[in-house]
Amino acid sequence: MIETEVCVVGAGPGGVSAAMFLAKMGIPSVLVDKDVFPRDKICGDGISGWVLNIMNKLNPELNKKLALEPIQLNSWGARFVAPNFNQLDVPFKNEDAIQDGLPAGFVSKRMDFDYFLFKEAKSNPLITVLEGVTIVEFKKENGFAWLHNKEGNVNIKAKLVIFANGALSQYSKLSGIKMEKKHYVAGIRTYYEGVSGMHKKNFIELHFLKELLPGYLWIFPLPNGKANVGLGMRSDKISKHKINLKEKLKEAIETVPYLKERFKDANILDEAKGFGLPLGSKKRELSGDNYMLVGDAASLIDPFTGEGIGNAMASGMYAAEHAKKCIEAKDFSAAFMKGYDKYTYNKIWKELRLSKFMQDLLNFPWLFSWVVNKAASNKTLRETISCMLTDLDVRENLKKPSFYFKLLFN
Repeated sequence: MIETEVCVVGAGPGGVSAAMFLAKMGIPSVLVDKDVFPRDKICGDGISGWVLNIMNKLNPELNKKLALEPIQLNSWGARFVAPNFNQLDVPFKNEDAIQDGLPAGFVSKRMDFDYFLFKEAKSNPLITVLEGVTIVEFKKENGFAWLHNKEGNVNIKAKLVIFANGALSQYSKLSGIKMEKKHYVAGIRTYYEGVSGMHKKNFIELHFLKELLPGYLWIFPLPNGKANVGLGMRSDKISKHKINLKEKLKEAIETVPYLKERFKDANILDEAKGFGLPLGSKKRELSGDNYMLVGDAASLIDPFTGEGIGNAMASGMYAAEHAKKCIEAKDFSAAFMKGYDKYTYNKIWKELRLSKFMQDLLNFPWLFSWVVNKAASNKTLRETISCMLTDLDVRENLKKPSFYFKLLFN
């Protein structure tokens, strides 16, 4: 039996973030994962400036270390392709970079990036790591949480459990979280080599094809001439129109003229694999007696971009901070845990709400195309959209009719 104050279940970015921030505060923890690393994680593989910001808070050397790794590609912007096929290149603003000389973002396979973070956690003397251990039971007894694996040979007694074990976490149900098609995206991802037409500064690409709205097809460049290619759609739309995502991706690559040209000499490297994205487009309960939910297990994925790593690591940081308060107060009750819910949503709800609004805008493809057309010929508007990627106050303009009125006469 293992006894600890805090047990973190799930060693992806959210779980590692929680464990490492706990260690930074001098609090030991047990970090458990059902897999043995390195392991694959189906994702778009984009590492945003928000992720780098959290890593910088952990240790400024982490970003420098990642920048030297061959597993990643520096990325300096995003390319948006509108439903009318017009495109808009938006550089990430230089001040978005956390440290001088580093890019504002990276692209790295999750198998590699997650392993990079996992090794950092494993080397920390305050973090006890258990790999290949599947927790199948969580129960509360006499003010403690008890965790057991399916073989029955690992038993963990903890005052607090942080569940960071992904979109399919059975422990999300503790807070009444369930799969709701309107707040859930289904996606597929595959890898190619030889895709032509990539931006020289490795811009990530989001293709808002009309038949995919409010979802999109993505192409993210990777090291050694490879690319992460996939698409995601909201599950209610998939059900309504009876869409097969694998067929839809194949159809887009083979029939959309500009994509067909770019993929004509490309080779597919593996079969398309599916995954689910629980969106943060509504508020949920994130905690209860002796536990907190983090990242995808808490349904905190950005509704517009589908990006989840940043919010996973941020919520891991918030969970660690609240864990310290719980330990100091010797209070692990559901009532005290509400402080984590409140703090987390105070930090990220504004962004999630705005992203939901932007997702809803995609129900009007003509409007999205019109904005892209205007921005392509208007430097000021391009810079405004660049700011929107990171500045929530600027992004608020999208909700104001005056923003579109000004575009009419600019």
